Amino acid sequence: MPVPMDAFDEVRPATECLDLLPAPVAAALRDWRGSVPVAEVRHVDTDPAIADTELLVAHYGDWLLEQSANCVVVAGKRGGEVTLAACVVLSTTRVDVNGVVRRHLGARKASFAPMDTAVGESGMEYGGITPIGLPAAWPLLVDAAVADSPYALIGSGSRRGKLIVPGKALAELPGATVLEGLGTA
Repeated sequence: MPVPMDAFDEVRPATECLDLLPAPVAAALRDWRGSVPVAEVRHVDTDPAIADTELLVAHYGDWLLEQSANCVVVAGKRGGEVTLAACVVLSTTRVDVNGVVRRHLGARKASFAPMDTAVGESGMEYGGITPIGLPAAWPLLVDAAVADSPYALIGSGSRRGKLIVPGKALAELPGATVLEGLGTA
């Protein structure tokens, strides 16, 4: 079975590409902790015009869809409190915002965060938000299928470029909780 690295001509360690990454992502890679060495986090340069998963897999190969993951920002509300969280699910699924996410956050209501909030609070570009380098206070919810994947093709924090990360490394990111059923069909 091919791995995401097979789809791209040039795959480099992400630590060699820090100048191409938004500040919070570059800082997280510099301060990397966990059992997976940071050298296993790789960067591929891609055209920002095809950053969306559907366009990217159409360009590089439909088989990549099964090995891609999306990171979305959600807002959980309870009383006057709003909790921002990030959810990472396989690209073949959707985030169960009103079930798994709402219950996990203890929120009365949960929804996708407005684009301005997601971008402003994360320091990343919309359409490229990645779980690496998110604000420390945010819960990071990772679907078990992503955590179990050998590699996941994810955003790099900007629309230009993608990261290829072992699923185990995503499960070990600061604030991460692995949840069954976070991604639904």
